[in-house]
Amino acid sequence: MPVSDHQMISAWDEVLRLSQVKAGQTVSILCGPHTHPLTLRAATVSAQRAGAIVTKIELPPINAEKATSRDLLNYLGETPLTGNKAAIAALKNSDIVLDLMLLLFSPEQMDILESGTKILLAVEPPEVLVRTVPTEADRQRVLAASQLLKRAKTMHVTSPAGTDVTFKIGDFPTVCEYAFCEEPGRWDHWPSGFLFTFANEGGSDGTIVIDKGDILLPQKTYASDKITLKVSEGFVRSIEGGIDADLMREFMEAYKDPEAYAMSHIGWGMQPRCHWHTLSLYDREQTIAMDARSFEGNFMFSLGPNNEVGGQRKTACHLDIPLRNCTVRVDDTVVVRDGKVLDEAFQ
Repeated sequence: MPVSDHQMISAWDEVLRLSQVKAGQTVSILCGPHTHPLTLRAATVSAQRAGAIVTKIELPPINAEKATSRDLLNYLGETPLTGNKAAIAALKNSDIVLDLMLLLFSPEQMDILESGTKILLAVEPPEVLVRTVPTEADRQRVLAASQLLKRAKTMHVTSPAGTDVTFKIGDFPTVCEYAFCEEPGRWDHWPSGFLFTFANEGGSDGTIVIDKGDILLPQKTYASDKITLKVSEGFVRSIEGGIDADLMREFMEAYKDPEAYAMSHIGWGMQPRCHWHTLSLYDREQTIAMDARSFEGNFMFSLGPNNEVGGQRKTACHLDIPLRNCTVRVDDTVVVRDGKVLDEAFQ
């Protein structure tokens, strides 16, 4: 449904309150030609209502000659901020950056965060943002689960479709997403509600089966048939199946980068206000599909870069693939059983 200015401003008011935006702080709003005008307008008004000093930085798009679609996550690494020293300096001198453009997996983002600046990404349509306004309860739930994941050394995932894969973990940090930034140097994404870590280099082995109805991103499609991935020593070694497998294989081959096949982040969704079915209601260019990434009980694995947490892989190819109906075991504890989050595991 359409969203009124009042609803959007109220949503931003709450997110900025949770992010501890105070009077006199500096808020920089990073945007581009694809930024939704209502989101930009509401973010600006809300930051001003909080008493912040507001600066808008608009940058032109790039990568059109490299990407094979208009999706913001189709080609990663190089952003409109790359080499723009003036804009980077302004963002590093902000208390919080509202990223309405998308800087994910970029060295500039890491540089800004290391300065102590907070970054909140928000590029979904207004109606998605309004439906998924975060709460303190979201934060507490994700943090409780993270304590278990931070101590773990292995993650084992199975499914009725045939997934049986083991990941060695612990070399990279655990990342918690709950859609607001209350601490200096923190990055988050509204909407979200999940946690993940990155598999150790060379530490992923087994079989992953993408079943009918599972989602491929950035393709933003539901699989129409099974795709079987054979994983060995941290890399996908084969992609088997029908037309969906062919499309996935050619998409990855187009980057001409062997790092595209490396296992990236792994984790599970914990946001009950996000839904598996939502993607079916949107045109592909309307959304980056955060519902798919965050819906409660998914197991989401990714392929491609790991520089977001200090790794060396910077490939421009990145796939996020949330699976349904999986059982996820962290060390000896089952945290998701048949696609249902087990909160008692975190107590």
